[in-house]
Amino acid sequence: MIPLMKSAFYKEHETRLKLSEFILKADQLSMSEQCYQFEEKFAEFCKSKYAILFNSGGSANLALLQALKNQGLLRSGSKIAFSALTWSTNVMPIIQLGMEPVPVDVDPNSLNIMSENVKELIENNEIDALFTTNVLGFAGDLDKIKELCTNNNVIFLEDNCEALGTELQGRKTGTFGLAGTHSFFVAHHMSTIEGGMICTDDEDLADMLKIVRANGWDRNLSAKKQISLRKRYDVNSEFQAKYTFYDLGYNFRPTEITGFLGLVQLEYLKENIIMREKNHNFLELSVLNNEDLVQIEHNHLNVVSGFAFPVIAKTSALRDKYFAQFSGAGVEIRPIISGNMEKQPFFKKYVTKAYSLPVADKIHDCGFYFGNYPELNTSDLNILSNCLTKY
Repeated sequence: MIPLMKSAFYKEHETRLKLSEFILKADQLSMSEQCYQFEEKFAEFCKSKYAILFNSGGSANLALLQALKNQGLLRSGSKIAFSALTWSTNVMPIIQLGMEPVPVDVDPNSLNIMSENVKELIENNEIDALFTTNVLGFAGDLDKIKELCTNNNVIFLEDNCEALGTELQGRKTGTFGLAGTHSFFVAHHMSTIEGGMICTDDEDLADMLKIVRANGWDRNLSAKKQISLRKRYDVNSEFQAKYTFYDLGYNFRPTEITGFLGLVQLEYLKENIIMREKNHNFLELSVLNNEDLVQIEHNHLNVVSGFAFPVIAKTSALRDKYFAQFSGAGVEIRPIISGNMEKQPFFKKYVTKAYSLPVADKIHDCGFYFGNYPELNTSDLNILSNCLTKY
């Protein structure tokens, strides 16, 4: 069988050995220096000014919207547009924080929201923010989307949990918006078992994210920021300050294990991405030669870094045919993320307005994906290529 993933970590044996040694020697396992070092190194990798580490990618999404609400940039009732083809934790925080989710249909050839989708969206709706998902290692024309959002006073955010390392115009996805979220769950590009990160160039947002992450405390802010905050609220002693809560927050703090694993896996990330793209390019040749399947367009991207490979058949009947081919060959498959989000029970429960999302519906009915990761060997890749071939 070829599973969605073969190991918890890239270079599994070496990573487990290093982790064992670290746990035996570490004086502290709650959030500390390993986490701060990982934030610094990850920011360098993404070429962002700030990176804030969380206990999961889902927590990062919720914290991001909470932070923007704390700052007054968003509010209850704000309309937040999002990719109809996405994961639940991109949408649930919008509802949980009393905002209005507005699904946006994706482009049939790229699987992502493109600037034309955004242009139509802005022309027909009063949108406060756009939270895109960079789907399965692909992405829209983020530079043009950013320009549209800037010109129309729309906050642009990216969920980059599926596209770590993908590049557009030499710039990494997840860095085009005001902030971008990342996931380090075991099935993603780099694993800390559970973990997430937010990258931003905005200092005020970075500070608020640190407050949101830790119960509303100021403990992870710089001394200068702490003094400023304490003066504003007339907090006069360190004793009092340690238990003063300045704004709405959660306990989304990671552990030192998360930080340590992040540093180890970050050493291997460039090699990991190269191998994923190499696998993708090999498998894509089979799609190009198969008229039953839709070729995903990505000429605008410099690097495609996916943790999975999408299969989009031209009809639902053909989807069933290729579903059987993959299943029969022992390949584990799953829906394209979770299909059209509007079809999910929680969405129907909390959102009464219906939207026309024909492309997301088509992908929901005609698509699935299988895993793409460095541990795939030549035999695995040949099996997968054969499954993508028309017989």
